[in-house]
Amino acid sequence: MDPVFTVIVGILLALAVSGLVVGVANDAVNFLNSALGSKAAPYWVIMTVASAGIIIGALTSSGMMEVARSGVFYPGEFTFREIMMLFLGVMFANVILLDLFNTFGLPTSTTVSLVFGLLGAAIAVAAVKIWAAPELHGSDLNTYINSGGAMVIISAILVSVAVAFVMGAVVMYLTRIIFTFRYHKVFSRIGYMWCGIAFTAITYFAVFKGLKSSGLISPALMEYMGNNLGISLLVIWVGCSILMAILQHIFKVNILKVTILAGTFALALAFAGNDLVNFIGVPIAGWDSYKIAAGGGGPDMFMGELNNPVTANFGFLVAAGVIMVITLWTNKKAQSVSETEINLAKQDEGVERFGSTLISRSIVRASLSMNKSIEKVMPEGFKRFLEKRFLPLRSGAEDADRAPFDMIRATLNLTVAAILISVATSFKLPLSTTYVTFMVAMGSSLADRAWGRESAVYRITGVLTVISGWFVTALVAFVIAFAVAIALMYGGTVAIILITLLCGYMLVQSTILHRRRNKRTETLKSNLESNREAGDITASCIAEVSDTMESVTRIYRETLLGVFEENRKLLRKAVKESNELFYQARERKYEVLPTLQKLQSNYIESGHYYVQVVDYMSEVTKALVHITRPCFEHINNNHEGLSKEQVEDLIYINDEVSKIFERINVMLSSNDFADIQKVLRMRDKLFEDLDEAMKHQLKRIKARASSTKSSLLYLNILSETKTMILQSRNLLKSQMYFIEYRNNQDFAD
Repeated sequence: MDPVFTVIVGILLALAVSGLVVGVANDAVNFLNSALGSKAAPYWVIMTVASAGIIIGALTSSGMMEVARSGVFYPGEFTFREIMMLFLGVMFANVILLDLFNTFGLPTSTTVSLVFGLLGAAIAVAAVKIWAAPELHGSDLNTYINSGGAMVIISAILVSVAVAFVMGAVVMYLTRIIFTFRYHKVFSRIGYMWCGIAFTAITYFAVFKGLKSSGLISPALMEYMGNNLGISLLVIWVGCSILMAILQHIFKVNILKVTILAGTFALALAFAGNDLVNFIGVPIAGWDSYKIAAGGGGPDMFMGELNNPVTANFGFLVAAGVIMVITLWTNKKAQSVSETEINLAKQDEGVERFGSTLISRSIVRASLSMNKSIEKVMPEGFKRFLEKRFLPLRSGAEDADRAPFDMIRATLNLTVAAILISVATSFKLPLSTTYVTFMVAMGSSLADRAWGRESAVYRITGVLTVISGWFVTALVAFVIAFAVAIALMYGGTVAIILITLLCGYMLVQSTILHRRRNKRTETLKSNLESNREAGDITASCIAEVSDTMESVTRIYRETLLGVFEENRKLLRKAVKESNELFYQARERKYEVLPTLQKLQSNYIESGHYYVQVVDYMSEVTKALVHITRPCFEHINNNHEGLSKEQVEDLIYINDEVSKIFERINVMLSSNDFADIQKVLRMRDKLFEDLDEAMKHQLKRIKARASSTKSSLLYLNILSETKTMILQSRNLLKSQMYFIEYRNNQDFAD
C-alpha cells in the first residue's frame, strides 16, 4: 500500500477530531440554549447534564449512518484512490466551513454541510472520471451520484424550517394565554399535567430518536410501542403527570427545572447518537476503506463493500464522546453561537447585535399594518383579555439580572422541538436539528411578544441573516468540496500537503480572530457590569472616559499621518479601531437604563449627568468615525493626495487638537478640573483656526488649486474635528459635574 494513503488516513482522523470540535461548537446551541436562556440551573449543572447525554448518546450510537458512505453517491463506482480523495475533500470543506460559522457566532446545520460537501466532492471526482474516459458523457453522472436520496434530504430540511417556526409560534401563543407571564398561581394547579405532556414528548424523543437502535431497550418493547403508539403515549403521560404531581406538591420541587434539564439531556443524547456521522462518519468511512484495500485489493479496487451495513467501533465512539464533552466545556466558540440565539429570543430589548435592513423594516411595517386591521374588527373585551394575558413583567432594579426568557418558554422550546424531530424520525424524514430548534425558538419568541417595536427590526435582520447563512452553507460546502476534490485528483501528494497546511492556517487564524473578538466583548461586558454596581460607578465611569479619550487622541493623530503619507494600512487600522470605539459607546448607551436602575436612591439626582457623559462619549466617537472612514476611502480609491498647503494647515490643526486632548486627558485622569476654562479658551482659539483654514480652502477651490475629492476630504476633516472638539469639551464638563455631584452626595451621606 502506498504510504501516501496511510498519511491520508492520518489526516482524516485529525480532521475527525477537528470536526468534532467545530461540530460541537456549532450544535451545542441545539440542546443548551433553553436551559441557559431560562437559567433553569447553575451553569455547571446544565453542562453536566448535557455531558451525560452526550456520553450516553455516543456510546449507544448505532455508528456512522450510511449517508456518509452511500447516501449521496454509489461507492461501488469509485476506486479506493478516488474515494480517499473524495473523503479528504469533504472533510477539508466541512471543517473550514463550520469553523468560519462558529467564529462569527452563527448557528448552521452540520447535516447540510456534510450532505452538500459529499455531493460536491462526489460530483468533482465523477467529473474527473468522465473527462478522462472518452466513452463516457455528462449524462453518465447519474451512474455515480445518488441524486434521489440527496433531494429527499434537502427538501425535508427546507420544509422543516417553516413548520418549526409556525408550530413554535402557535403553541407558544396558546401556552402564554393559559399561563401568562405570572404563571405561578395557575401552574400550581395544572402545571404537573402540562409538564407531563412535555416529559412525554421528551421521553418519546429520547427513546425513538436517541435509544431506538442502542440495544438498551428490548426490540419487542420498541415494536409494541410503535404499533400501539396512542396507548403508549397515554400511559407515559399519565405516569409522568403523577410523577410531576408528587415532585411538585409533596417534595416541593420546581418541576419546570426538572423538565428543562430532562429535555437538555434528551437533546444532547440524540445529538451525540445521531449527528455523530456529521463529524466522524467520513473519516471512519475512510478508515474502513483503507482496511478493505489493505486486505489485498490495492488502490485501484472498487469500494462496493462500503454498501455493507455499518458496524460501530466502540473505541472510536468512546474517544468521540470524550472529545465532545471536553469541547463542550472549553470551547469559547460554542458560547458565541449560543449567545446569538439567546439574544435574538430574549424577552427584553437591549443591545441588538444585528442592524436594520430594507427587508426587515418592510416586514415590521407590514406586520404593524396587519395588526391594526385585525384590531379594528376584534371585540374590545377580547382585546383587553389578550392584553391582560400578555402583560409583561416590569423590569426594575430587582429584575435587571433576570433570565433572557422564562422557564415556560424554555420548556415549550424543548417540547415542540422534540415532537417535531420525533415525528419526522417516525416517518423516516431527515431533517436538521439545528434548523428545527432554532426556528422553534424564534417562533416562540415572536408569539411571546419578545420582538417589540424597539427590537423587531434588528431581530428579524438577525433571523434572516442566520437563515441566509444556511443557504450559504449548502452552496459554500458544495463549492469548497468540489474545488478541493478537483485539486486533490489532479495535484496528488503536493495538493494534499498544500491544502492540509492551508486548512491548518485557516483554523489557527479563525481561532485568533475569535479570541480577539471575545476578549474585546468580555472587556466591554466587564466594564458594563461594573457600571451597574452603584458603589463602583464613579470609578468605572472615570476609567471609561479616560481610556476612550486617550484612544481618540491616538487614532486622530494616526489618521492624519496616514493621509499625509497615503498609508492605507495605517488608515485601515484607524478605521477598525474607531469603529470599535463607536460600537462600544453605542452599547454603553443601551446599558444606561440598567445602570440607572442599579443606582441607590440617594444617587438618583446624579443620574442625568451620567446620561450626558455617555451621550457625549458616543458623539465624540461618532465624529472620529466620520473622519477615519472618508480618509481611508479617499486613499484606498487612489484619489489625489492632499496638497502641500492642506497638509501644512492640518499639521497645525493636529498640534492644537493634541494640546487640547492632552489637557483634557490630564484632567480626566487626575479628576482635577481647575483648568477647564483654559480648555474652553483653547477650544475657541482652535475654532477660529478652523474657520481660517476653511476660508483658505475656499480660496484654493476658487483658484482651482486643489482637486474636488481632496477639497471635500479636507473640509470634512475640519468640520468633524470641530464637532469632535466641541463634544469633547461637553464631555469634560459633564464628567466634572457628575463627579462633583457624586462626591457631594457621598459626603452628605
